[in-house]
Amino acid sequence: MQATTTYSTFPDQVVPAAEKATYEYGLKVARAIEGEWFRNSQGVGYRYMTNYNNFHNLRLYARAEQPIQKYKDELAINGDLSYLNLDWKPVPIIPKFVDIVVNGMSQRSYEVKTMAQDPTSLKKRTEYAQRIVMDIENKSFNDAVMQEFGIDMTESRAKNTPENLDDLPAHMQMNYKQSIEIAEEEVINQVLDKNKYDLVRRRLNYDLTVLGISCVKTTWNPSEGIVIDYVDPSNLVYSYTNDPNFEDVYYVGEVKNVPIVELKKQFPSLTPEDIKRLQNYRGNTAYASGYNGRYDQNTVQILYFEWKSYIDQVFKIKQTSAGLEKALEKQDTFLQVKETDNFKKSSRSIETLYSGAKVLGLELMLDWRMAENMTRPYADTTKVNMSYTICAPRMYQGRIESLVSRVTGFADMIQLTHLKLQQVMSRMVPDGVYLDMDGLAEVDLGNGTNYNPAEALNMFFQTGSVIGRSLTQDGEMNRGRVPIQELQSSASGAKIGSLIQTYNYYLQMIRDVTGLNEARDASAPDKNALVGLQKIAAANSNTATRHILQASLYLTLKTCENISLRINDSLMFPLTRMSLINSISNFNTNTLDELMQVNIHDFGIFINLEPDDEEKAQLEQNIQVALQTQSIDLEDAIDIRNVNNLKLANTMLKKRRQDKQAKDQQMKMQQIQAQAEAQAETAEKTALAE
Repeated sequence: MQATTTYSTFPDQVVPAAEKATYEYGLKVARAIEGEWFRNSQGVGYRYMTNYNNFHNLRLYARAEQPIQKYKDELAINGDLSYLNLDWKPVPIIPKFVDIVVNGMSQRSYEVKTMAQDPTSLKKRTEYAQRIVMDIENKSFNDAVMQEFGIDMTESRAKNTPENLDDLPAHMQMNYKQSIEIAEEEVINQVLDKNKYDLVRRRLNYDLTVLGISCVKTTWNPSEGIVIDYVDPSNLVYSYTNDPNFEDVYYVGEVKNVPIVELKKQFPSLTPEDIKRLQNYRGNTAYASGYNGRYDQNTVQILYFEWKSYIDQVFKIKQTSAGLEKALEKQDTFLQVKETDNFKKSSRSIETLYSGAKVLGLELMLDWRMAENMTRPYADTTKVNMSYTICAPRMYQGRIESLVSRVTGFADMIQLTHLKLQQVMSRMVPDGVYLDMDGLAEVDLGNGTNYNPAEALNMFFQTGSVIGRSLTQDGEMNRGRVPIQELQSSASGAKIGSLIQTYNYYLQMIRDVTGLNEARDASAPDKNALVGLQKIAAANSNTATRHILQASLYLTLKTCENISLRINDSLMFPLTRMSLINSISNFNTNTLDELMQVNIHDFGIFINLEPDDEEKAQLEQNIQVALQTQSIDLEDAIDIRNVNNLKLANTMLKKRRQDKQAKDQQMKMQQIQAQAEAQAETAEKTALAE
C-alpha cells in the first residue's frame, strides 16, 4: 500500500459507463477529492483542517470554553503571571444567546402536509371541486326537488360543503384530503418518529446557529428501511459552490473514524493482512491527530463520498414485420445507425450517483459502485438527489458566516473587561481613617481618662463622633483639631464604574449585531415601555434570526421529500413493507391499498409551521371577541384553536361567524313565523268562542 502524497485531478466524465464502474476510475475520483481537502498526511493548512479548526473554535465559544491563553498574553508582562491571581474561566455570554435562538426554534412545532400532484390525483380533486360548484349553482333547483319529491339531486353528497364560491378554496384546503395523501403523511411522520428526528433537528438548529451550516443524511437499507442520520459539518467534504442549499455540488462526503470491528462488518472482503496494514499505517495517526486529537490503533479514518456523474441510456428502435416498433436497451457504446439499417437509435442522458469509501492516505478503495436505490424526482427522472442535504444560509464564495462568528470579538473584549475588573477589585483597599497623634495629645476629657488612639477609634466607629480642640494648651491654633479623618479610595471606584460601563457596551454590541435585543430574552424589560412596544421589539428580533429558522425548515422539507421518494424502496422488500403497514395501520387501515399504488403518484411536500405565541395571542383575542358577541359557539372556538395554520384559522373563524349569523337569522324567522301562527290560532279560537 502506497501513501497518497501527490495532488490529483478528477477523471474524465466522457467515458463509457463500464469504465466509470471500474476500481481504477473510483480510485482516481477518491484521490482527487483527497487532493482538494487533504494535501498530504503531514501537511498543515489544508482545507479540511481549516474547516475543522474554525468549527471547533466556534463550538468552544458557544460553550464558553474558548482557550484562555490569549487573555493571559494580554495581561502578562513579558509572559509573567506570578503576580496575578484571577479566575480565568470565560464569561458564559454567548451560550445564553445561542440557547435563546436554538430553543426558540426547537419549540416551534410543525406539521407535514402532502398534496398529490400527479394527473390521476389532480383529476379527482378537480372533479370534486366541479361537483361542489354545480351544487352551489343549482342550489335553488335541488332544494325545490328535495322539497317536492324528496330526492337528493346534489352531486357532491359531502358534508359541510360551502354555500358560495368564496368559501370553496378554504374548504378544499381544510376538508378535502385524498386517501393517498393521508397515507403519505402517515408514512412520513412514522419514519420521522422512528428515527427520532426531533432530536436530530435540535442538533441541526444548534449547528445552524453556531457554525452557520447543517447537514442531514437520508439513506435506505433492507434491514432498517429509511434511516435519517445527523452529519457533523466539520467532517464534510464537498465540491466548491456558491449555492446556500448546495444543490449544484457534484460530490459530497464525510470522514468517519471507524473502529476496526465496524470496518470488518461493513467490508467483509478485508483480509486479516489488510486489517493489520491499516492498523499499523502511521498515516492514520497523522490524520487522526490532525483533526480531532484522539487516536488509537483500533480505529481507521475512512472517507465516504458520493460522486455525481451521468450515463447514456441507449435504445435500439426496431420495426417489426407487423409494422410495430420495439425498443431494445443497449450499452452506451452502441454505434450510430446507418441509413441502410432497418432500425434507429434513441438515447438520453440521466444523472447518476456513484458511492465510494477510501482509506485516508492510502491507495486503497474499500468500496466503489453505482449507488443503489437512488432517489429521483417523479417530475424529472433524469435528475438524482444526493443522500446529503446541506444548508448554509449565509455563505458567500465558500465562506460561511454564523451567529456566533459575528460576536466572538466582542466576547473576547467582555472577557478581558471581566479580568480587568477582577484585577481592580483585587487591588482595591477599604476606606480607612487618618489619626493625628498630636491632636489627640491636646485633648483632655476632664474625667481622668486618657484619650488615646484606641479610645478615639472606638468612639469614632461606634458613634461617629470625634473630640478635638481648636486651640492648643498654649492658646495657639491647633492644626490637629480634627484628630480623626476618614480616607476614601475613590480612584478604584471610578475604575470599576468605567469597566462596568465598558462591559455593558460590548454586551450591547452583541445584541446589536445579532438582533437579539432585551425584549427577546426579557432580561431587562423597560418598566415604562408599553406592552405593544415590547412585542414589536421581540418580533423584530425574531425577524433578525428568521434565516436560521428558514434553513431549519428547508432541511426538514428536503428530508421529507427524500422519505417520500424512498417509500417505493421500502414497499419492494417484505420486511420493510410489513413494518410500514404495521406502523400506519393503527391510524388508518383504509390507506394500505393506496400505499401499494404509491409508485404512480407524485407528491408536493409542505411544512406548516405552527404560529408563535404572538400570533396565537392575536387569534385567541379574535376568538374571545367572537364568543363575547355570541358570533360563534364554544364548539366552534375549540375547532378553530386546533387549526395550526393561522390563515386557515382566521378563514374558519369568518366562516363560522357567517354560518352562525345565518343560523340565528333563520331561527329568528322561524320564531316570528311560529309566533304569527300562534297568534292566528288564538284569534281563530276566540272568534269561534264568540
